[in-house]
Amino acid sequence: MKEYRRAFRKAFPYTIPVLTGYLFIGIAFGVMFAEKGYSFLWAMLMSIMVYAGSGQYLAVNFFVPGVSFLHVIFMTLMVNVRHIFYGISLLEKFHQMGKKRWYMIFGLTDETYSLLCTTKIPEDVEEEKFLFAISIMNQSYWVIGSAIGGLAGTLIPFNSEGIDFAMTALFVVIFVEQWMDVRNRIPEMIGVASAVICLQIFGADGFVLPSMLLIIFVLFLGRTRLERRVNA
Repeated sequence: MKEYRRAFRKAFPYTIPVLTGYLFIGIAFGVMFAEKGYSFLWAMLMSIMVYAGSGQYLAVNFFVPGVSFLHVIFMTLMVNVRHIFYGISLLEKFHQMGKKRWYMIFGLTDETYSLLCTTKIPEDVEEEKFLFAISIMNQSYWVIGSAIGGLAGTLIPFNSEGIDFAMTALFVVIFVEQWMDVRNRIPEMIGVASAVICLQIFGADGFVLPSMLLIIFVLFLGRTRLERRVNA
């Protein structure tokens, strides 16, 4: 237990940016959910059981008559398909974490993935406990934000038009941080170029999956050259 307390204490400073972001976008989600007539408890439960970030924002629009089950499945897959590629890159690391790997797979959001891949593990903390602490703290921030937003949306009526842009803004901030932290920006440039190309070809409603596949394909073809540039 002492080792876990040390892991959480060491991991907390690295999660502060996620804390500030998740509280605000969690609040935005809670407000949107409350506007559909649901209790803040349902917003909390969804953040505990689903925990899908942008997928939850999308799901708010599913709680209306006329939305088919197949449409829900397809749209959820399209929005969250990037998590498949996240998981592939962490298979070996998660495999070494025993039973905790099931939660690590469940809790793999964009922001958590970024921290798991870029954070240097302190020497006096076990890696699996440190990574687990990051994941569980990040989800707790999201759940707390959802609860606050759900309560605020129920008790304080206000115009929430445009509040769903909070998730897009967070993605932009993550990209900028990644851009500033690394010297080799070729992967980021490949990602942007692939997204723009697929957006023009497939349109705004269908470009996510093709762009992810294109990014993986280009990175795979140029993997050797990219690794050589990183190690140079």
